[in-house]
Amino acid sequence: MTLIPEKDPAGTPPAGRPIIELRGVHKYYGDYHALRGISCDIGAGEFFSLLGPSGCGKTTLLRTIAGFEDVSEGEVLIDGRNVDGVPANKRPTNMVFQSYAIFPHLTVEENVGFGLRRDPRPRAEKAAAVAAALEMVGLSGFGKRAAHALSGGQRQRVALARALILKPKVLLLDEPLSALDKKLREQMQSELRKLQRQVGITFILVTHDQEEALIMSDRIAVMFEGVIAQLASPQDLYRRPLTRQVADFIGVMNFLPATVADEGGGQIAVDVAGLGRARIAAEQCPGGVRAGAGSVGFRPETLTILFEGEADRGRVALGTVDEVTYYGDMTYYGVRLDGVGEPLTISMRNLIGRRVLERGERTRVAWDPGALVLFC
Repeated sequence: MTLIPEKDPAGTPPAGRPIIELRGVHKYYGDYHALRGISCDIGAGEFFSLLGPSGCGKTTLLRTIAGFEDVSEGEVLIDGRNVDGVPANKRPTNMVFQSYAIFPHLTVEENVGFGLRRDPRPRAEKAAAVAAALEMVGLSGFGKRAAHALSGGQRQRVALARALILKPKVLLLDEPLSALDKKLREQMQSELRKLQRQVGITFILVTHDQEEALIMSDRIAVMFEGVIAQLASPQDLYRRPLTRQVADFIGVMNFLPATVADEGGGQIAVDVAGLGRARIAAEQCPGGVRAGAGSVGFRPETLTILFEGEADRGRVALGTVDEVTYYGDMTYYGVRLDGVGEPLTISMRNLIGRRVLERGERTRVAWDPGALVLFC
């Protein structure tokens, strides 16, 4: 089940000058064009995610912001300053790597204070800073513990404390939770988001996990093949994806062939396979409208199976249950509508007294034209 937190539906960065400005950023590795004209602003205090499949360029873009990769063309500005030629250790950023890069031969407090070795402050002040950083990430009392004796979640917290102790303006996170098991990962997602609100600095997260990005982010840039396909709030990405490619990547989306019949008065008439004709609003066509064949998409939770005794409500289609996947709180059904080749995924909450359907059962499916998104 996908959870979508309530955030700014407009998907706009916080007011004021952006902390990060990317202007036509290109990156070449020989003949390989890894980044293809990336332009966007990231606001101060924003939790911003770069999301996409492996090889889409998201880590390369993070590394260009950090200073580990040079920009072939374009500009990267941090806090209004062009950082072309500025080495990574001179930028107001810090990075938490996927591997955490914890020194196993050092204690926790030695790891956290590693970046303060050349700090001119007295030893007592640096020790107080280390203690404050450990308290911030929930590791008070762990300072003397050997780093190699820590759990995965504790190592992740040490890496965060080590990065935050230097008080960067931007914290860069390269898939920092990917090595954790599911339960710990979910716990750390919540803790990381709370920590970001607490410290108030900009976090930029690289992830290939759609649910992780939806849960944690103020805005998400979805990347494919070195370009940003859509930059929006989690709600807009999920409910109004610009393209079928974005829709298919973010969560689960059903697709049915559709043809635009006519448009006028802010309404578009579409003929949808298995559902018939529906009239939808212009906002349900975020990528624009073109005459001819296309498809409509809709999420599993926007369809409703009508059980015995439930009256028809709204539009209803008939179908047959092909697959049943039980998750405890939810059941996901694969239902093949009459006249449609591929089954649709429908999610239903397992309420008290509601039975789980079996494969082969006939069923009625209620749907609402307002849930459709048109892709031309």
